[in-house]
Amino acid sequence: MVPELCFGCNAVLYRGEHVLCAFCRNELPLTDFNFRDENPADRLFYGRCQVEKVSALLYYPENGIVRNLIHHLKYKKQERIGGWLGTWYGQQIRDEPSLKGVSVVLPVPLHRKKKRKRGYNQCSRFGKVIAEHLGAVYSEKHLLKNTPTRTQTSKNRWKRWKSTEAAYRLQRPGELEGRDILIVDDVLTTGATLEACVRALDSVIDKRIFIGVMAVVP
Repeated sequence: MVPELCFGCNAVLYRGEHVLCAFCRNELPLTDFNFRDENPADRLFYGRCQVEKVSALLYYPENGIVRNLIHHLKYKKQERIGGWLGTWYGQQIRDEPSLKGVSVVLPVPLHRKKKRKRGYNQCSRFGKVIAEHLGAVYSEKHLLKNTPTRTQTSKNRWKRWKSTEAAYRLQRPGELEGRDILIVDDVLTTGATLEACVRALDSVIDKRIFIGVMAVVP
């Protein structure tokens, strides 16, 4: 049997270790962006769209373990990383008082062509595990992506917003009325993608929207 290696340092993982060795896990840059106190991620959405609260598990520096994890999750078919992060994050937020009413978890969707090529949405396992911790329903049938977009990494905030402005649409809005909704994503940079997803939910009556991400760019 091929030994499982750490995605941070390539060391062989010991019994009880998954994805990262204990040393690399302890080196991860955790944020304190919770669902209670104001934080810089919240401020990204001020005056742009109606979001109750934004939280992030990790910081996403230019280089390092977090970047390596997300890269393997998105491009190296290591979908289990999403589940591992979802378990960690879910354990942190399951007792958050403000999330007690969350009944639906929606991932930021991929366009069907990109999903077919990649084989999965990198947010799926992350979202499913979080939904289990919150006692919520996970759904990929409500929020859809209309058009494929090229990578956003080299674009500034304005260009990101323009490229995602009408990229998402909503199905079955009536099923979300009166609900508290948690939208999950991998990396929060300028907030343009998540803003477009929130705006796609504008027609839903009497909802509250929360956002939770794996990592946020400092």
